[in-house]
Amino acid sequence: MTGSGAKSAVEWLVSVAPDPDACRWEWERSPLGVALLPAGRRWDVLILPGELGYPTLDVLTRLIERPGPVLAGFGDSRMGFFVPPGTAARWLGTGVRGAGHGTWIVVPYPGRASGGVRWLIPPDGSGTLTDPALLELAMHEAAAG
Repeated sequence: MTGSGAKSAVEWLVSVAPDPDACRWEWERSPLGVALLPAGRRWDVLILPGELGYPTLDVLTRLIERPGPVLAGFGDSRMGFFVPPGTAARWLGTGVRGAGHGTWIVVPYPGRASGGVRWLIPPDGSGTLTDPALLELAMHEAAAG
């Protein structure tokens, strides 16, 4: 992702930061290329174990053209799917952690590799998120497969 796509993705991400300028500075200066951003404002993140997350993403990309942003971290042992705010509080799935209001997530700069965390599907800047019902359907199909 380059040019205006990356710029709008950055703007969308930093819009939730308490200090967007500090967030941009952190991204530029941090040797890891990551910043901490609060969940629960424009998105929540559902964190799946990698062994479920990857097949779920495969199913999801067959169901819809463009899911919301997806992060992979820690040697791909976990994946984070960006979903609408409030989803984490209502989610009941076993083995899935929710990052919602009051939690922070490590977010790499869009389009750049970083230490420990990377985008599998970077934000597109438009605010696209994954529909939780569709994610649940994809998870069931992936688990059954």
